[in-house]
Amino acid sequence: MKSFFQFVLRSVAGFCGMVTTWLVSMFALGQTFLISSLFAFIGGVVVYVALKQIMHFRLVRGNGLTRREYKFIDKNLKEAKEKIARLQKSIWRVKSVDQAKYNLEMVRTVKKIYSNTKNDPKRFYKAEGFYYKHLDSLVELAEKYAFLSTQPVNSKEMADSLRDTRRMLFSLGETVKKDLHLMLNDDMDTLHFELDVAKNSVKKAKGRISK
Repeated sequence: MKSFFQFVLRSVAGFCGMVTTWLVSMFALGQTFLISSLFAFIGGVVVYVALKQIMHFRLVRGNGLTRREYKFIDKNLKEAKEKIARLQKSIWRVKSVDQAKYNLEMVRTVKKIYSNTKNDPKRFYKAEGFYYKHLDSLVELAEKYAFLSTQPVNSKEMADSLRDTRRMLFSLGETVKKDLHLMLNDDMDTLHFELDVAKNSVKKAKGRISK
């Protein structure tokens, strides 16, 4: 949503720059309509690109990252987004109500890790295990389970494979939850600290009142 609003802002600024350039070129400089239109187009593009670069610089600087680090994280996030789409596609193919319910919970956890990283790129370094290993394993197993569960073959080997895959999916789902907790550790520590400070302030206030 934030990216959409930034795009709208850049587009509006680019349009305003284009109109201003056209008016200046047409009436102040006395250029022809075609020349003024060409200058207006160039002016609009320059304003749009310049504003995009400024926004990008502020985003990178605000997150305490170098440009190289931000590009690296952004690349991993784009790859993760594609993998999450594959994961969602796989779970919709599972017809078991119980399994589908657990899969939805797992996907919510995965998407939460992704959205937290998208909003605060520095969090990527707290969830490297998720991005480099656990997400890949989840997608691979989910696709395998979805494929096997839709096959008409009904045999002990098939049932065993499905059971083992479900167990692995459950285990990985718990691992992903731990990834999310690890990502939020600092936030929880800060919250606990602030709660302790607030409790101490309330106790001191009550002590002063009782006196």
